[in-house]
Amino acid sequence: MNMDNCILAIDQGTTSSRAIVFNAASEIVCSAQQEFIQHYPNDGWVEHDPEEIWQSTLAVCKKALQQANEKGAQVLGIGVTNQRETTLVWERKTGKTIYNAIVWQDRRTAAACKTLIDAGQLQHVRDKTGLLLDPYFSASKIAWILEHVEGARQKAKAGELAFGTIDSFIIWRLTGGKVHATDITNASRTNLFNIHQQHWDEELLTLFDVPESMLPTVKECADDYGMTESTLFGEALPICGVAGDQQAAAIGQCCFTKGSIKSTYGTGCFVLVNTGEEAFESEHKLLTTVAYKINGTTHYALEGSIFIAGAAIQWLRDGIKVIDNAFQTEPLATSLDYEHGVYLVPAFAGLGAPYWDPDARGAIYGLTRGTTNAHLSRAALESVAFQTSDLLNAMAEDGVTPKVLRVDGGMVANNWVCQFIADVLNIEVQRPSIMETTALGAAYLAGLHLGIYPSLESLKDSNKIDAEFKPQMQDSVRQKLLSGWKSAVQSTLGFKR
Repeated sequence: MNMDNCILAIDQGTTSSRAIVFNAASEIVCSAQQEFIQHYPNDGWVEHDPEEIWQSTLAVCKKALQQANEKGAQVLGIGVTNQRETTLVWERKTGKTIYNAIVWQDRRTAAACKTLIDAGQLQHVRDKTGLLLDPYFSASKIAWILEHVEGARQKAKAGELAFGTIDSFIIWRLTGGKVHATDITNASRTNLFNIHQQHWDEELLTLFDVPESMLPTVKECADDYGMTESTLFGEALPICGVAGDQQAAAIGQCCFTKGSIKSTYGTGCFVLVNTGEEAFESEHKLLTTVAYKINGTTHYALEGSIFIAGAAIQWLRDGIKVIDNAFQTEPLATSLDYEHGVYLVPAFAGLGAPYWDPDARGAIYGLTRGTTNAHLSRAALESVAFQTSDLLNAMAEDGVTPKVLRVDGGMVANNWVCQFIADVLNIEVQRPSIMETTALGAAYLAGLHLGIYPSLESLKDSNKIDAEFKPQMQDSVRQKLLSGWKSAVQSTLGFKR
């Protein structure tokens, strides 16, 4: 294994922080991971402790760099990828946050978003940002913090506060407060960034009442984000690649051509298709977003966002404790046939695309006295494929019909899940050899800036397929399963507390 020209990729996710060292051949040299606590202070609220995020990130970086050093690896720079939309506000003077991180899954601002929708602002916001008015995005979270933390709005107007998504917060901490920046993909998820003119939008800042002085500088994905403080890792390292997790996964999967598509199955599920240099507007509630900007060229993407995928398995493990670990779900699922009759609609944080109902809540249908942990496990896994089917149907109605779906994320280590996705979608599913495509995408970006990789095209040689899953399910079975799923979703949407 070549130990020259290595990159440290920081992957700060929703449930854990990871650090992975890749070499120039896209091979994993070493890695470290640390989970952290999820906080649920009220119904529909999800928060993280910013200091726990920082300390876990720092710890895994130090551990991975130590392992790399012991193997003789030469780490030249850092790439960062992150859970998107999660919102932090901190004091410029001290670097301390004034409130917990409000996580992308959080729904506390649903009423505020509805007020803006009722005022006729939806299309105005969508025209500029490619997004919907939903609590998912950062702007309403910033406004909530400024309204509910004593003295925050006054400090913000005085230029004393900084806003950032997780990438900005980590960069600020890594550089000792010298750099307040974000990349264009993370900026495009805030509801404050004009994706066509590519700048923070004054009208949107006024709409959400967010002072421009709070905002980070927006850079390209492969760019100069400053140097880490030498006291952190024993030497100063350049930060030179940044992208939100879903865009980073698409880069890691080498989705550089128009029409190429990937689906990531982590805490949530996100399907992203490259639409080239055109910002394509969906007529079926999919999002238009920036895929990446490299060397002055911007590619856009159409995205479908599912809030709960792997989080449903985590709920089975930690919430109702019907399994001890995620690996149990595959044998439990295979113990049943297609006629088991149980459906789980995992609307624990509302329903995302294509429904966008922030008030929806999770539901289980088809329970009997004979229902077991196997039924619940299989229903949770099946819900991921069913939700993906909803997204691809919406894309098809928008004129996008992929023939192959590239998948990644922790869930697709499960062969049964990959086969079921192929069966339900009725298309071929490809799983990459390197499963950590999100971190790999961040490493690619840093490597591009450092000259380790000469071009995007050169990265495709590293994109190797581990397994292909072709559809095997009879169409009659597929239609029956999807019919049951649609009935379950409609019942869930119809339930109001």
